Amino acid sequence: MPVAAPSSASSDLRSPLFYRAQPPAGDGEYATEKLCIDDMLRKYCGEFGFWQFKHFVLTSLAWALEAFHTMVMIFADREPGWRCVGQVSGCFSGAGSVCGLEPGSWEWVGGPGAGIFGHLSDSKLGRKGSLKVVCILNSIFGCLTALSPTYWTYALCRLLTGFSTGGVGLCAFVLATEPVGPSKRGLAGMSTFYFFSGGIAVLSGVAYIFRSWRYLYIATSIPSILFLFIILPFVSESPRWYLVRGKMDQAMKIMHNIAIANGNYLPDGVYLALDDESSTSPNYKEEAESKEAITGSVIDVIRTPRTRLRLFLVVAINFSCSVVYYGLSLNVVNLETNLYINVLVNAVAEMPAYILTAVLLDKYGRKPLGVGTQWFSGLFCILGSLLRGHGKWKVVRMVCGVLGIFGMAGTYNLLFIYATELFPTVVRNAALGCATQAAQMGAILAPFVVVLGGGIPFAVFGVCGLVGGILTFYLPETLNRPLYDTMNGMEDGESAWTVA
Repeated sequence: MPVAAPSSASSDLRSPLFYRAQPPAGDGEYATEKLCIDDMLRKYCGEFGFWQFKHFVLTSLAWALEAFHTMVMIFADREPGWRCVGQVSGCFSGAGSVCGLEPGSWEWVGGPGAGIFGHLSDSKLGRKGSLKVVCILNSIFGCLTALSPTYWTYALCRLLTGFSTGGVGLCAFVLATEPVGPSKRGLAGMSTFYFFSGGIAVLSGVAYIFRSWRYLYIATSIPSILFLFIILPFVSESPRWYLVRGKMDQAMKIMHNIAIANGNYLPDGVYLALDDESSTSPNYKEEAESKEAITGSVIDVIRTPRTRLRLFLVVAINFSCSVVYYGLSLNVVNLETNLYINVLVNAVAEMPAYILTAVLLDKYGRKPLGVGTQWFSGLFCILGSLLRGHGKWKVVRMVCGVLGIFGMAGTYNLLFIYATELFPTVVRNAALGCATQAAQMGAILAPFVVVLGGGIPFAVFGVCGLVGGILTFYLPETLNRPLYDTMNGMEDGESAWTVA
């Protein structure tokens, strides 16, 4: 509810925080003003105040959950220790692998054992509802993985976990960045991945404590349950989603809450509008409250030539980037160094990449930075493929892998911001869902590249990085462009930018 203008005594204390003068219309009432969300954040609510900071931190904690469920395979899926049974001939511990040994001559140490959400987020479930669903599925499938009696049950549970995990970061990123003003959105978007890298760093410690793969899966699934009951109730739905769904009252309520929490004041007579609506209607409030929901899908993205090309490019770039990022993360098993320390070093190496990218993002733009970070990673991966994996060269190759992670981590984060700005609100999560599914396909391919061993994985990662950088050349720059709400609004806005 808007706060009344203070009178007399308390004016000096309360005015700077809660009241902003608004020139009245001729009849003494506030003049009607219609603004899109970006303009309302800039003019009245604040682009990144206390409300956005709290919402951003709480929502981005979900990235740590994705790190747990995605990277746990580094520790849980490695070949366990084994030993010879008795004095069976032909079995010796120096064999290195159980392959080729006679059945019964050895035993495992520790006993036997081994884009849909994007569309729903744009339509019925919303950003918060979709995040809730994927967290529930992650916790269920993660715990079922720990109870798997056979290998094929284990593989099925991991497949289902991967199906749901891809939606966690997607929903969290969009939900965290949509209420942020345009001048702060790039920095905020780059900061989301600190939570992902932090999750990987924590995972290395958790895996060191829980050496059993069953206990490890339970330990990495419990945080999803805690997030559901402790964190998510304090997270708000996106006002942009409410707006395109025709829920004006809910959208305006959130904007008022943002203004109040940030110490600002949103006057009467100021209303939200989609970017393709006329500002001349005298009955805007009544029209807005009766406005029907605007929906969109991947079909709408493909139908429009402008967004179709963008979608194909974003999908291809995310695929190649994912092969490199997850491949380098998994390739630590081929480096013959301490697994826990190596994973920790890789996670820590990603964080400076986020800082550097965030500093350069609004100075040089999305496209130059996207090309540069991918080529940086690709070149060091090519160099790593030319080095031997023995003696001192083993350490040098590990450094090349760390620098490759450094470059690709910056790209991986940048791609979320870039894709968010390339598509309007009505289809944003659907488009990002396609990009995320492509990234998941790249993550599926990465282990097959890693098992080739030697310098081949580095060579493949290098080629993917170079090709991804070339594809980025064909994307438009989005620096200082608004987040559009509708397909028509984006078409009109992009055309205006082109003419200018």
